[in-house]
Amino acid sequence: MNIPIKLPERIRQRRLARGLSQENMADLLGLSTTAYGDLERGRTEPTLSRLDEIARLLEVPLPELLGFAETALPETEWLRQENQRLHHENAQLRNKLDQWNRKFQEWVGREIVRQMQERRERIGF
Repeated sequence: MNIPIKLPERIRQRRLARGLSQENMADLLGLSTTAYGDLERGRTEPTLSRLDEIARLLEVPLPELLGFAETALPETEWLRQENQRLHHENAQLRNKLDQWNRKFQEWVGREIVRQMQERRERIGF
């Protein structure tokens, strides 16, 4: 039976294999020992940039650290797919932003028209 190992455990195993303590890793990452310990115990989720930094310190490809080694995807293919996913997500976010910008302009436009009408009424137009 092959039980999948979770990310915090993979980080811990790699750290131990490199002969580093939690204190060493915390110092190298610019974290407190407590913050690094929480990361390794799975109490906090690291950002992608933090994971990349950890992978570099542990001298392991990021996809392998994330547990994608079993998929046998070359790192360049994994990065291409991740880049494609991020471009798609970026396009969706831009679309939402455009929608909110249009709504905002509509609301502001209505308010400006309303204020102009009030001013015209005040001066007798």
